[in-house]
Amino acid sequence: MGCLTNAMSEESIEFILKDFPGTRYFPKFKLTTWHPKGVFDEPFADRLIAFIEWEEYIQEAPWDRYADLSGLTEIRISLDHVMEKARRRRFVREPVKSELFADKPDGLELVHLYERLMEGATMITVLSFDTRKAAAEWLEVPPSILMPPDAA
Repeated sequence: MGCLTNAMSEESIEFILKDFPGTRYFPKFKLTTWHPKGVFDEPFADRLIAFIEWEEYIQEAPWDRYADLSGLTEIRISLDHVMEKARRRRFVREPVKSELFADKPDGLELVHLYERLMEGATMITVLSFDTRKAAAEWLEVPPSILMPPDAA
């Protein structure tokens, strides 16, 4: 994993990740943002969960998460797979917020489902939003850092 300081803002450190392009970390807010593009399928969901769990294992402090699904062209994931991932993610070591944003019907359906499956989870609060402004308010961050990297 390489690290590149974003020249536009000292608050942003952009991580170049082969499997997760569009991922940025904002140390001031202890927030990772992720803007996937293309097809979201079961193998991709599995790699995402493995990445998050590895980062939780090696990090010394908790960090919040923001996933913006507006760049997805297709979602191919079964209900059983979503339920399995939610069961696996219900328990984390330290309190975190996980925010999911979508602006298309299939993405909204997925994020609302995941939010419902995560209700009552231990130490992780998952909410879904259909506006970045509402997401930014909940995460207590400037809305500009939730924009996709290519829109900044």
